[in-house]
Amino acid sequence: MTWNWQQLNWPEFTYDSKVLEPLEKQFLLQSGEFVGAFKHIGSNDRETLKIELISEEALKTSEIEGEILDRDSVQSSLRQQLGLGVEAPGVKPAERGISRMMLDLYHNFGRPLTDKTMFAWHAMLFEGDREIKVIGGYRKHADAMQVVSGPVHKRTVHFEAPPSVRIPSEMKRFIGWFNETAPGGKTPLPALERATLVHLYFVCIHPFEDGNGRIARALAEKSLAQNLGQPSLIALAYTIERKRKDYYAALERNNKDLTINGWVKYFASTILDAQINTMKRVDFYVAKAKFYERFRDQLNDRQAKAIARVFREGMDGFKGGLSAENYISITKTSRATATRDLQDLVQKSVLTKTGELRHTRYHLTMVVN
Repeated sequence: MTWNWQQLNWPEFTYDSKVLEPLEKQFLLQSGEFVGAFKHIGSNDRETLKIELISEEALKTSEIEGEILDRDSVQSSLRQQLGLGVEAPGVKPAERGISRMMLDLYHNFGRPLTDKTMFAWHAMLFEGDREIKVIGGYRKHADAMQVVSGPVHKRTVHFEAPPSVRIPSEMKRFIGWFNETAPGGKTPLPALERATLVHLYFVCIHPFEDGNGRIARALAEKSLAQNLGQPSLIALAYTIERKRKDYYAALERNNKDLTINGWVKYFASTILDAQINTMKRVDFYVAKAKFYERFRDQLNDRQAKAIARVFREGMDGFKGGLSAENYISITKTSRATATRDLQDLVQKSVLTKTGELRHTRYHLTMVVN
């Protein structure tokens, strides 16, 4: 098997940039819509929304790699680092680390890329990890760096990265290219074009023992933010995670050749979808605020706890809707009390009811633009 980094012209990727022209225009249009919507949110609500958007990305970029983190812990760590509260007890290094990385990305997106930037991110992600030999530095092991799946006796190799001895020179070239293609650089590239290349180029080098996917997505977001001149707060990882198989399939289809039309189209479209998802989350947050303005004083403690739990599920809500069993589990109350509470919420138009008997489900009454 020959990989793209083994080609004579590596890393000179080729693609039809004209395909991206209408997508670039759409990206700038949607960016303007997001900025406008975000500015119309009050300053206090803006901080809360920022934490929700950043924490969702932190959770989803970890989930793509199979790591499930606690939402409350991630948000608590973000609030502490933003000076908005004290970190709750029990926050684990992984949750604190991804929070620190995402905030560093948010605050310092405009700075040129350096080795130290990525070393710091890597150290944040893997603080205290006992399995990785090199934390906060590029890999040095002599063994082949492979992306594999399947049982030990029948491994499928999806990709093999350049040997560790080549990483310092490969990353020096990558960092130089990243900074030169930034706005104000020697050879600036449009936003989508640059971000699609950043992600694929980085993961094909695969410079770290672990964490390459998370750092690649962070670099794509850094690239977009630099082109916009402000943090993007884009739901990139959220969007990728919802169709994770498509993401990995697109990477695998484009790691053997330097012609990457398929990847460019896929990732640019994913970024546009991520923008739309970001706007939907802003609309959801605004609708949530309006919901509480209307109903907050009408909820007893059990009802408030259950509604808050439903909101934590985000835009998708409980799969199929809230059931009586869900309500009982959340509130630790009796079935009779749960039935009265739910009937009361329906009568107050807090919830709408669908189905009958064991198929009965409840949904929040809220308007999302």
